[in-house]
Amino acid sequence: MDELRPHDPSRIGAYRLLARLGAGGMGQVFLGRSPGGRLVAVKEIRDDLSDHPEALARFRREAATVEAVRSAYTAQLIEASLDTPPYWLVTEYVAGPTLLAAVRAGGPFPPDSALKLFAALAEGLAAVHAHGVTHRDLKPQNVILSPQGPQLIDFGIARGIGQTVLTAAGTAPGTPGFAAPEVVLRNEAGPAADVFALGATLAYTATGRPPFGSGEPATVSYRAVYEDIDLDGVHPPLAALIRECAAKDPADRPSPSAVVARCAVDSALATDAHYLALSRTGAAAARDEETARSPVDATGCGEGEREEAAGGLPPGAGAAHRDAGVARDGGTVSAGPAGSTPYDAPDRPAGAARAGRRGALGLAVVAAALASAAMAWLLSGSPSDRDSGAGGTGGAEVSGRPVSSAPAAGPPDHIVDDGTSRERWALADDPAQAAQGIGSCALSDLDTAALPVELRSSVSHTTGSDTASVELRPKNAGRGDRPEPYHVAVGIRPPHGVDPATGRPGRTTGEGVGFTSEPVDLFSRWSSGGTLTLRYPRDFRAHLGDRTVEAVPVGKDRGDWTVVLYHVEGGPERITPVLCTGFHA
Repeated sequence: MDELRPHDPSRIGAYRLLARLGAGGMGQVFLGRSPGGRLVAVKEIRDDLSDHPEALARFRREAATVEAVRSAYTAQLIEASLDTPPYWLVTEYVAGPTLLAAVRAGGPFPPDSALKLFAALAEGLAAVHAHGVTHRDLKPQNVILSPQGPQLIDFGIARGIGQTVLTAAGTAPGTPGFAAPEVVLRNEAGPAADVFALGATLAYTATGRPPFGSGEPATVSYRAVYEDIDLDGVHPPLAALIRECAAKDPADRPSPSAVVARCAVDSALATDAHYLALSRTGAAAARDEETARSPVDATGCGEGEREEAAGGLPPGAGAAHRDAGVARDGGTVSAGPAGSTPYDAPDRPAGAARAGRRGALGLAVVAAALASAAMAWLLSGSPSDRDSGAGGTGGAEVSGRPVSSAPAAGPPDHIVDDGTSRERWALADDPAQAAQGIGSCALSDLDTAALPVELRSSVSHTTGSDTASVELRPKNAGRGDRPEPYHVAVGIRPPHGVDPATGRPGRTTGEGVGFTSEPVDLFSRWSSGGTLTLRYPRDFRAHLGDRTVEAVPVGKDRGDWTVVLYHVEGGPERITPVLCTGFHA
């Protein structure tokens, strides 16, 4: 919750505004108070969108949705002004933390508590669907843990089943990691897509980790479409039900009512000790803050006018709505700042990385076009005898390599072309695969056995942009002692290579290492989650004799770009290619 800004109105309709609860592409949400003293949530559309037909239609749809869905699991509509600007609607204010905030603060739910929440949210979805509405953006930010039970909020992109989809071309509704595969690929957002989001939400609840990892939105969406949901460490019966809800095929997912039956809870969620502690904390903070800031006299009238004039507000009261947000601008796949996911933090919790698929020389390299973005995803594995990873404390080993606490010799500050780097990624010949950005890499010179641990790596590029990003995440990062240094560098080669004379793309098909990153220890972020992120062209240079040349933007050389991970064993030329992928610009 934030204080009101100088340009914010002090009142909307009959409601005195106390604070800002959230803001988004279409407007802002305020904490308000009715003339009789009731706290409410007031959502107002931005002035510059008042004449925008699609934005106004979306806002009116949200008001109609909230009014239509009469459920114990949704905040009720109190009043709306939709005929003349300014356009606004008022709903019940629900005190309590969001599920996202609760898990961040208190950790994953115990299995029994998670199962009860599972049943309650499924029952809430069933009630929403019974009114002919799909939510389309269920996620931890949009669940409030009130003392009476969870509440579903933010119906900004919800729609009636069979209604026209209000989504811009090339975009999809929902949030990366929670949007179902059919939503990402075909913009099909039916009731089954809500069940997928329910499964992803419960995966986060039970693990405290993003269900499909963090990073670039296109990368996360790709994992949701093609990879398994992260359920490491989840109680097996609970994990099995979550996995069914997160099935890739909508036809394989249970209905919300079936989920409720499968949970077979025998007591109320509101009486669960873990849930009760979380919900009461948020609600008590709201009451305490409001009481402290608005003392009442014998007549029952408070000092609210003085409080509001001085900019006073009940910060604890708005914690529940801080992540509520508003209708998403254009219905795009978005969450938080541009280019991020809801969990785009520097470090993931320990154990967040999931095991990659095996493949040595038979490793497949794939890419896909998702939500206007083309990205390549590589799941790599060292041989099966390296499964143990790092575990335990003291004396841990990684693939038979002893952990060393002694500092190793540092790597060179750059790598140069060793004259043998001929790995090349190419878009698939099959038109259907090429349309999805799928390609493959010649692997004849790769030494995948040189990797000391299983490694998950991804390359993402947004179609039409001049940039790309590379992520490297060792399996089991954060578990046990940090392994001995293993220095790597990434080479990104344009379709026409790098002309040694100019440092720019050449005229023929190129070879060599291309533009390279500075060598770094693969395990340098072991204790904080392990993820290394490199941005192209920012972190890349070409080293040509005594010259260093800045990397060229992707848009300067359209075609198939090759990305190679090199093991740096000593000097600048002592490099071994261990992984290869790429992307099409």
